[in-house]
Amino acid sequence: MSTSRLVRPPCLEPGAPGPTAATGRPLRWGVVSTGGIAAKVTADIALLEDAVLYGVSSRNAGSAAEFAARFGFETSHSDQDGIPGYQHLFNDPLVDVVYVATPHGQHYEVTKAALNSGKHVLCEKTFTINAREAEELIILAGEKNRFLMEAVWTRFLPSINRAWDIIHSGELGRIGWVQADLGFPAPADPSSRLWDPRAGGGALLDLTVYPLTWALGSLGFPSSVAASGSLNDDGVDTQNALTLGYEGGAHAQLTSSLVASCPGTATVSGSGGWLRTGGGNLHSPGELVIGLNREEPHIETFEVVGGGYTYELRETMRCIQSGLLESPTMPLADTLQTLRLLDGVRAQLGLRYANDAA
Repeated sequence: MSTSRLVRPPCLEPGAPGPTAATGRPLRWGVVSTGGIAAKVTADIALLEDAVLYGVSSRNAGSAAEFAARFGFETSHSDQDGIPGYQHLFNDPLVDVVYVATPHGQHYEVTKAALNSGKHVLCEKTFTINAREAEELIILAGEKNRFLMEAVWTRFLPSINRAWDIIHSGELGRIGWVQADLGFPAPADPSSRLWDPRAGGGALLDLTVYPLTWALGSLGFPSSVAASGSLNDDGVDTQNALTLGYEGGAHAQLTSSLVASCPGTATVSGSGGWLRTGGGNLHSPGELVIGLNREEPHIETFEVVGGGYTYELRETMRCIQSGLLESPTMPLADTLQTLRLLDGVRAQLGLRYANDAA
């Protein structure tokens, strides 16, 4: 079990110019997919002084062209001649780094193609379906000498890093308990990626990374995991509850749901006080409420630049410009260990995906 605090991204250090300020030579970005998260992240890429929106790919030519026109990309690509649009994008030697925003089930094949084409990669969370896929991609990135990172944007935010400061300063005393939940009733649409088993749909891969980040940031990786949950008729998990156990007696209780509304909060409790998120969901809280023993709780407030993705994007660019192959804030070892944890949870839930048989 590791209990060291997560590493602060340099753009949040005191006196740093902020996430949009250039940290090196301009980099040309390619974006794979034109869905909702791709649009949000692309809008933040455009805010970075040294980022160039160069190319976008989609299976559909019209979607790619519309997305390119909306955000000002120089090129767009789509499936043609039996070659996926993303491969056409990767074949362009002017693309430096790609952001993979496809559903989870496609992350492995798309990221592998990007690395084999010599591109640096920022891949949306959850990184892959299973730890086997993640390990293969990590080895490949090393062989190709290319940067690779999972896009867990929460780790890079000002409010989250302030929470780690408080937790690891000792202000709250010895941490004994973490509670975190995230959930909403998602319409049961079989065509939605959330409910598509081929896409890696379900609460576990789509939501659990956020409550889990609070446990990892507060207590590290656990020594035991007990999981319960529910699967629908298609074998997709509708909700899950995890209890993480730690040496010394600390526990974390994490809940994710696609069928019930949750407060979307995280609470970290210690012998000297507690900390709770507010002002938005736990993955990007606008407030931290801190209650120390025998003192009235006080509130700290936070704002983000852009949609909040600028911080992970800045770290991606800084690392590539500096010749780093991974980020100290989101190291590949954490991604792999997280997926091993989730593989264990899926075994307990009886949750399997097509990629597992590959």
